[in-house]
Amino acid sequence: MSSASGQPALARRLGTFDATVIGVGSMVGAGVFVAFAPAAAHAGPWLPAALLLAAVVAWCNATSTAQLAAVHPASGGTYLYANRQLGPWPGFVAGWGFVTGKTASAAAMSLTFGLYTAELLGAGDAGARLLAVVAVLGLTAVNLGGVSRTARLTKLLVVPVLAVLLAVVVLLHTVPGPAAGAVPGWEGSGWGVLPAAGTLFFAFAGYARVATLGEEVRDPARTIPRAVLGALALTLLLYAALGLGLLRFLGADRLAAATAPLLTVVERAGWSAGTTAAGAVLVTAAAALATLGALLALVAGISRTVLAMARQRDLPGRLGAVSQRHRAPWAAELAVAGVVVVLVLAGDVRTVIGFSSFGVLVYYALANLSALTLTERPGWAPRAVNALGLAGCLLLAFTLPAASVLTMLGVFAVGLAGRAVALSRRR
Repeated sequence: MSSASGQPALARRLGTFDATVIGVGSMVGAGVFVAFAPAAAHAGPWLPAALLLAAVVAWCNATSTAQLAAVHPASGGTYLYANRQLGPWPGFVAGWGFVTGKTASAAAMSLTFGLYTAELLGAGDAGARLLAVVAVLGLTAVNLGGVSRTARLTKLLVVPVLAVLLAVVVLLHTVPGPAAGAVPGWEGSGWGVLPAAGTLFFAFAGYARVATLGEEVRDPARTIPRAVLGALALTLLLYAALGLGLLRFLGADRLAAATAPLLTVVERAGWSAGTTAAGAVLVTAAAALATLGALLALVAGISRTVLAMARQRDLPGRLGAVSQRHRAPWAAELAVAGVVVVLVLAGDVRTVIGFSSFGVLVYYALANLSALTLTERPGWAPRAVNALGLAGCLLLAFTLPAASVLTMLGVFAVGLAGRAVALSRRR
């Protein structure tokens, strides 16, 4: 079977379990290992409120995404939905926000993998960047083999990561920490909850990866809603246990200062030197595996959005090429990998979290707005949920640090100007 562009169509090979695993693997990545620290710097002891706010917005977004994916079961995610429900310009804004924001996120995740792995191997910054590039190229090769191979490797990566995170959760809630009885050294107000929630959204924004693979899911009207909401529910429970435990164990001041909070927990647990060393190795290895799993699913999701935009000529048409053998969008995969490698060689982890969050929050705002226009809707998705998600996304997006907001507004302006020029030339 071929698409309207004459390229082979993608193959429907994913069931509910595989799709849910990809969703969990997309979320439990670099975010859970780095996002709690900058969020604590904003919110201090109000971190649980920030986590709850990010979770509510994420749940609304997931509900809207599940609705739309059931109605429009093709690759592209909100780029496709906004195109069909709102028009080509909102669709382009959604696609551009996703591709640019998530490409920055992919660079952050690959750099996180490089940094954690370099620590295990005793390599320096150059070694970390080299390892990050190797990870991007290796996972791109896996994705080029088709979505079934992507799902299999995601399962292998997610299981040990979840096991280590659950062990850390038990440690956080059972072992007395250095923060016991201490007063956090945080100064600020409850308004820090808003930028903290926007930062934590970085750790949640993986559930829609299932929707971007909509053309490769069996029985999408039933499978996608179950996989999206199921993956988010599992991840919410894990993040709540981790966030509350980190705040109890370290306190807001120590958590905000930690570059690797989970590693700090193991080192401050008061175990013997040998046990602490083994625990540090386990946490470091889990962080590396988690970032690989998230990066694997992320590159797959970005490439499917690039594929959809190329099919509509919002990006160069050559990026819409699909391989006959593996039914994978090989041109988009290679283009995404190339851009990520450039960012890995030039960027850093923490500075891109805000940029990524703003782009993705705009993307989900358009998902909620698109869902508001649906005339037929299931009982579990009233319009009030779509409206709450839309308001929440805009609130979190524009209360992020000013540098992140202004930078991404500039990126959106460049994309819109480029599309306007391309359309005028076609005319």
